[in-house]
Amino acid sequence: MTSTTGMFEPLRHSMFRRLATGRVATYLANSIAPIALAFAVLDLTGSVIALGLVVGARSIANVTLLLMGGVLADRLPRGVILQGASIAAAVSQALTGAAVLMGFATVPLLVVLSVVNGAVSAVSLPAASALTPQTVPTHLLRQANAVVRMGVNTAMIAGASLGGMVAAFAGPGWAISATALVFAVAAVCYARVDAPEIDETAPTRPLADIRAGWREFTARSWVWSVVAGLMVINAAVVAGVFVLGPSIADSTIGRFAWGLVLGAQTVGSLLGGIVASRWLPSRALLFGTALLGSQSVVLVVLAHAPMMIPLLMVMFVGGIAVEQFGIAWDLALQENVPQDRLARVYSYDALGSFIAIPLGEIAVGPLAKHFGVSATLTGAAILVAAAVLAVCFVPAVGSLRRKPDAEQAKERVTARVGQSDSPRSTDADYPPPGHQRGAQGRPGGTGEVRPAHSPVETGPGDGPGA
Repeated sequence: MTSTTGMFEPLRHSMFRRLATGRVATYLANSIAPIALAFAVLDLTGSVIALGLVVGARSIANVTLLLMGGVLADRLPRGVILQGASIAAAVSQALTGAAVLMGFATVPLLVVLSVVNGAVSAVSLPAASALTPQTVPTHLLRQANAVVRMGVNTAMIAGASLGGMVAAFAGPGWAISATALVFAVAAVCYARVDAPEIDETAPTRPLADIRAGWREFTARSWVWSVVAGLMVINAAVVAGVFVLGPSIADSTIGRFAWGLVLGAQTVGSLLGGIVASRWLPSRALLFGTALLGSQSVVLVVLAHAPMMIPLLMVMFVGGIAVEQFGIAWDLALQENVPQDRLARVYSYDALGSFIAIPLGEIAVGPLAKHFGVSATLTGAAILVAAAVLAVCFVPAVGSLRRKPDAEQAKERVTARVGQSDSPRSTDADYPPPGHQRGAQGRPGGTGEVRPAHSPVETGPGDGPGA
């Protein structure tokens, strides 16, 4: 399915420009931070098990608070949530960098700071994922998602490479400290995203809101089946690439080269975003899900051929594949889930997708010690392939089709009828000043999706902090 709308048309909308810039800055910091933190823990302890504990603590805090983050994002201005989260991330990253540079870093201290970052990420992730439809007209959603992800992937290219290079030449502490400044830049950008609350008049009832989000999440079998598959895929890929990967790099290609390898995946993602902005098949979700099988190849090569050229090749191809899924998933959710419940569905999506990551991160070290690194990574690759096949055979995933741009535009006009007596504003001013986007939203569909930020990419995504 092609589009005649210009790929960069969404950038005409000032609120979208601010949101995109803030997300790019966030991803830049989040691409530097995990690489720098991994090498900081390895320098401090030399233990993959300790590294698993530090990154696992962040993930546990993240999944514990995700549902409340979705409720907040559906009830409070999402730009304000993102601004506060970025400020908190800047402070916690500054403390982490100071601890490493001044020599008082310990594993317990890094665990505590990781918990703080995980909590901040849980609050911000649903808001970031659900905010894009509030900043552009519906017929520009595909282009807007592609532009954001292209900017994000460009930031991840620079961030992954910078993380490895700065950690190698200046030390992990300086790399972590630099992310505090980048998060501060993101906070400034988010402060200018003046998106209204979705429904300012609705009472806030956290438990009732969470139950309503669960009903919306389970109403579409393609949503929960994809999320169930991602639970397995993310746990295997994150554990293999981000816990065992740095240790393998230290003994083979080196830290600088590892940064380039991660950068290759984001170069692939950038190319994938360009392709997806111009073309997506009608059954985009099935197509993208099938391509996630490329992540099993990444794990096999890391296990049995951890050399520069093979790793660069598989990570590049894997980046292209992951981006096709990411854009297809975003569109499926944004086209089929009502706006006033979208953030809560994203929070359940993130919760299900992330919940097994701490288990993978913490367990992979002992498993590798017992069975060997190569055998552990091979087992993870088999799990990924099996999960992808299972999801692809779900009938609702195979039958979900994209909505034509004309149909999306018609739904947006219908949703706005009766909301204002004032003349309709031009797209360049979307949404109109003072315009309240209530619960009208888009009608629920029969498809399912995953969060805009997927950990099968090279970094933790919109959630601030490492």
